[in-house]
Amino acid sequence: MTAHDWIATFAISFINGLSNAGQTNVLKTKSQQVLTLTKQGKRLIRRHGFVLDDQAIYSGFVKPKEVDHDAALYRLYQKAADEIERKGGKVLRVQLDYELKEKLYRKLGQAQTQGEGQTHRMKEAFARELHLPVTHGKVSFPDLRIEYTTQEMEICRVDLELATGHYHAGHLAEKAHAGFQIYARSEDAAALRRVRDDREIMTTILSL
Repeated sequence: MTAHDWIATFAISFINGLSNAGQTNVLKTKSQQVLTLTKQGKRLIRRHGFVLDDQAIYSGFVKPKEVDHDAALYRLYQKAADEIERKGGKVLRVQLDYELKEKLYRKLGQAQTQGEGQTHRMKEAFARELHLPVTHGKVSFPDLRIEYTTQEMEICRVDLELATGHYHAGHLAEKAHAGFQIYARSEDAAALRRVRDDREIMTTILSL
């Protein structure tokens, strides 16, 4: 699915009155209105095949406190997808962190039920099956993963992280060591770059 396909999906749900509207934070002076699919809109998208069968679709506001962050992730997706397409690639699928976590822990739960081996060892093995990096025994999950084909028809993936001003040095270092492409909004980028430089963390912080 291309960036334009995502835009079309949201536009169609809006035109048909199948979206919920909300604000990121009604108590802030700087707030933005966001749209999310309703359950009816989700069914419409599935029924008309706007996305692939293995593409997860979400409806409603699952965690209202994270709406601002999730809206920024959509902007991040658009920026990364446009770059992929500019190089001749095509986006196949998008996965958010909680989808990747759900897959990992479902595999782990099934293995534990069958009494297969040590939990820690299984967790690392399943993480590698899902192409998730393991750093010092800890699985790192990106905010957003895009799977795509290159111009040469090679299947690739890019893991993206939207860093915020709340990231401490250890958190930033973990994401950098995992090999994620790290982005930050303009209001957070300068502070994060100072943290990076002070702790000599080898990563590039891209502006969103």
